[in-house]
Amino acid sequence: MTSPARLIPALFVVLWATGFIGARYAMPWAEPFTFLAARFAIAFTLLALVLLFLRERHANRRGIANAIVAGALMHGIYLGGVFWAIHKGMPAGISALIVGLQPLITAVMAGKFLDEKILPRHWLGLGIGFAGVIVVLSPKFGSLGSGITAATLTAAVTAVIAMSGGTILQKRWGSGTDMVTGTKYQYLGAAIVMAAGSLLFETRTVTFNGELVFAMAWLVIVLSIGAIFLLMYLIREGEMSKVASLFYLVPAVTAVIAWVLFGETLTMLQIFGMALTTFGVGLATAQGTAAKPSVV
Repeated sequence: MTSPARLIPALFVVLWATGFIGARYAMPWAEPFTFLAARFAIAFTLLALVLLFLRERHANRRGIANAIVAGALMHGIYLGGVFWAIHKGMPAGISALIVGLQPLITAVMAGKFLDEKILPRHWLGLGIGFAGVIVVLSPKFGSLGSGITAATLTAAVTAVIAMSGGTILQKRWGSGTDMVTGTKYQYLGAAIVMAAGSLLFETRTVTFNGELVFAMAWLVIVLSIGAIFLLMYLIREGEMSKVASLFYLVPAVTAVIAWVLFGETLTMLQIFGMALTTFGVGLATAQGTAAKPSVV
């Protein structure tokens, strides 16, 4: 990466972490599938308008189909599953811990489907990173309750697998499609999935207020546009196991943001966990893998 590009991973982690803060503002006022369907539809519309002013940004049918499927997995099923589990009472700390499995799942998939060779020190880094996530989230474990059910656990695990599968699909078949066009169709796929979920399982009741509008604007502009384009760049330029390991840093950054904005506690144990996670990510993303991924 060039010097400015070296800042992209850190910027992505910070922006991605704010998504959990935005969800905190939004969830009391709208059901998860309804809110996400609107979010993805708005993001799709904004990118469609942007593309009116850009030339030579077309995609073939295969590229469009791949983008729609990747978007349905990466955005629709992933966020839909996480939001639904939290909405049904799963403690945020437990859902974040399950989401923390994503780098490990992605690394396994990358080895199988992208021919990425991951060295022992990278596996060690992934393991240390996950241990750090557990330490950061450990103060939340006391909030275990009735929200942990077979349904919420299934939703959270399905969400993580969908995110890993979507990023692998994007890396293998999506890199040849223009980034803006591909992302636009990703949101189309996500919007379709969430709209179906809203129609089938929700009342679609929404309470419009300042918090909901702020959350929607933030999540569309900063997350669905800003952070996602950074993620697409990282997927295109890097090995999937290394890109996925960045997600380990999200719970720690989210904890810091929540401490600043909401006065939530931040203990020395959590700070140690953040350092442990950072060390693990450093190992997992260090240069020197023996083989480059094979991308079709």
